[in-house]
Amino acid sequence: MAVNGYQHYKEQTVNTMTQGEMLNLLYDELLKRLTRSELALENKDFALFEQSAQRSIDIVIYLKDTLNYQYEISSELKRLYDFFLYELNRIKAGRNSAVIAEVRPLIMELRDSFREAQRKNG
Repeated sequence: MAVNGYQHYKEQTVNTMTQGEMLNLLYDELLKRLTRSELALENKDFALFEQSAQRSIDIVIYLKDTLNYQYEISSELKRLYDFFLYELNRIKAGRNSAVIAEVRPLIMELRDSFREAQRKNG
């Protein structure tokens, strides 16, 4: 019963989020999964690494698929997301945490830019 209530609460929370809040949540989750991938590599937990790396890829694919091309910035974001996908696939294929360290600051900067834009727009 409690699990059902919690699931309902999560669904209701997601359904009432603004687009900006949802975008922030996705970027936070992406960064969390990258960190989890890095820690899994350190601990040689390759199953968790594969799962976390794939989830990171899935999030970027979702972000790319939901771009609205009515706005000029969407073309730039598409190229950036393509770059992230390339790098994330390199991470997954090569199990290379150095690439995670290179990509993470770029993702954080983009997330922070969206947060600032959301803050300015109220």
